[in-house]
Amino acid sequence: MTLRKAVAAMVLPLVCGLAQEYKPGPDSQRQAGVPRGKLTRYAWTSKIYPGTARDYWVYAPAQYRPDKPAAVMVFQDGGGFAAEDGAWRVPIVFDNLIHRGEMPVTIGIFINPGVLAARAAGEPARPNRSHEYDTVTDWYARFLLEEILPEVAKSFNLSKDPNDRAVAGSSSGAICALTVAWQRPDAFRRVLSFIGSYTNLRGGQTYASLIRKTEPKPIRVFLQDGANDLNIAAGNWFIANQDMASALEYAGYDVTHVWGTEAHNSRHGAAILPDALRWLWRGYPKPIEKPKGGSGERQWSVLLTDPGKDWELVSQGHKFTEGPAVDRDGNVFFTDIPNNRIHKIGLDGKAGVFKQDTGGANGLMFGPDGRLYACQDGRKRIVAYTMDGKETVIAADVNSNDLAITARGEIYFTDPLHKRVWFIDAKGGKRVVHEGIQFPNGVRLSPGQGFLIVDDSASRWIWWFQVQPDGSLANGDSCYRLETPDESSATGADGMAWDTDGFLYVTTKMGIQVFDPPGRVMAILNKPQPGSISNIVFGGPNRDTLYATAGDKVFKRPMKRKGTVSWELVKPPQP
Repeated sequence: MTLRKAVAAMVLPLVCGLAQEYKPGPDSQRQAGVPRGKLTRYAWTSKIYPGTARDYWVYAPAQYRPDKPAAVMVFQDGGGFAAEDGAWRVPIVFDNLIHRGEMPVTIGIFINPGVLAARAAGEPARPNRSHEYDTVTDWYARFLLEEILPEVAKSFNLSKDPNDRAVAGSSSGAICALTVAWQRPDAFRRVLSFIGSYTNLRGGQTYASLIRKTEPKPIRVFLQDGANDLNIAAGNWFIANQDMASALEYAGYDVTHVWGTEAHNSRHGAAILPDALRWLWRGYPKPIEKPKGGSGERQWSVLLTDPGKDWELVSQGHKFTEGPAVDRDGNVFFTDIPNNRIHKIGLDGKAGVFKQDTGGANGLMFGPDGRLYACQDGRKRIVAYTMDGKETVIAADVNSNDLAITARGEIYFTDPLHKRVWFIDAKGGKRVVHEGIQFPNGVRLSPGQGFLIVDDSASRWIWWFQVQPDGSLANGDSCYRLETPDESSATGADGMAWDTDGFLYVTTKMGIQVFDPPGRVMAILNKPQPGSISNIVFGGPNRDTLYATAGDKVFKRPMKRKGTVSWELVKPPQP
């Protein structure tokens, strides 16, 4: 039965409120003449989940050849999926579909959740399933990529192409599968989700909203659930799965869903598993690409020149890049803090060293006088450079991280160590103008310079202050609310940039969060690479290219928006 026919067969009973009987079909039964793969059992003790032990199984199809990389598919709650006498019977289904060429030659990896053994007899062991599966972080993806896959790769030639990698699960194992691909689309791009727990067990209810806001990722998703699934304190599973389907469709993802009448069990999912696998691998080996279209495309079309174009590498080989700043011509300068250097990216796109021995310079900003100002935290001072590299000390005996400069040449800078924001007036006098933010990091003036914006890396809030004529700050409030990763309330908010339409861009652990003028997150740009993204600036001759410092590299991408600078006062449209 095709997936389309399977869906049609389920719609009528669902609409009429009737129970539907789901039974495994021929593809889930042993067939004559079909070569059998081999299933082998192993054990593993994890370091990412310290001390937890688990069994896992590896399936190798008869068609596997060591000289050719094989596709990979990972199943959570592996023992249940791997058992030939169980509900799912995945090795049998794989044998039949691979034999007919309906999916590629695939190594199946079936992993049980971990258990932390008791210290002594009579004490209970601690099951780790919910922690591993329901937690919306990159930990389980790291567990696969740093522990399990390298171990299996010692015996099998596994493809490293994300297009060749799928991940599947049921219930909490399903949200785990989606989380793996969501966190690491550079490693997994195909997801099978059965009765997925997209509810508030450990924060999974946030997914539907994040999918709508976040720049689409190259992922294909199959969803299944039943009208009689769980409805408990954590949420309603059927409604949550419909919300997920709606969000994925809104964002333009390659997604399909099959709704049935079952409760929280495997009957429906197991019956349609062969069709789900055919849909998941259809068109192979054509790569799964970044989604285009969808109702949410407008939010990207107003920000990005080409929503299908990704980040472009500009410079690499550094230790830790930070503090990008743009001069009047559009050249971009950035720091490499551990190497004590400031680099310059010219309009020709080439990067070179502007200044050596910079005292651990971090934040940079050009002033209206054409000088490049730097937070030299290693030497406890703020300095300014002329374009011939001559250095002048602006302030001494200060801890500093980032700075903002007014059109009159006054300076605000953050001091995270002492939870302070400082002000330097036109005569060089310095004073504290605010203290108490938990970790004041990035600091920027609004386009019209009537407000000072300070982000807090340790929380989800960005603070907004009215700038007074004497440089003091008044009416401070946490007007901007950042999206935060599940593992911590700390967003890692750092660098910020404004565009001339009054949109604020903030680097965080989750990507670059973009606020509309009323102060709401309306989009999240994906990070250029896994890991940190520290800062951003609009550069280029028209200031319509967004540059991002990320770990040891610098990236750029074209934008439809133009960035603001300290020496120009801009009046954005009224929100």
